[in-house]
Amino acid sequence: MSECIFCKIANGEIPSAALFEDEKFRVILDLGPASRGHALILPKAHYADIYEIPGELAAEAMVLAKKMAVKMTEVLKCDGFNIVQNNGEVAGQTVFHFHMHLIPRYEGDNVALGWKPGSLTEEDRESILAAFQKK
Repeated sequence: MSECIFCKIANGEIPSAALFEDEKFRVILDLGPASRGHALILPKAHYADIYEIPGELAAEAMVLAKKMAVKMTEVLKCDGFNIVQNNGEVAGQTVFHFHMHLIPRYEGDNVALGWKPGSLTEEDRESILAAFQKK
């Protein structure tokens, strides 16, 4: 997509601080980091979200996320790691080009990722299981 900012960054049309690049992906430092070293995995081809990206490429993105998490943990000396991938505006996606957030975590960093756990009711359990069995 000619107007997609992440397409332009992933393909080198806009300068970025790249940590890694190959023929399919570019990994860059996020300009609005949640923590020190926060990076993004960007495929060079445009896919809006998890629903559009081919399964094989999504799998390669996850393998790359693992490789980057190991390297970033070693280099940055972080205490933990979040890998986040949002789909749809309601889920927090703000740029509609598939990407994965690599967020190094540090003791006391105050990065707020999470949710208040609810409970799985018997009614929801049965309804969800029944819906999946129909597909």
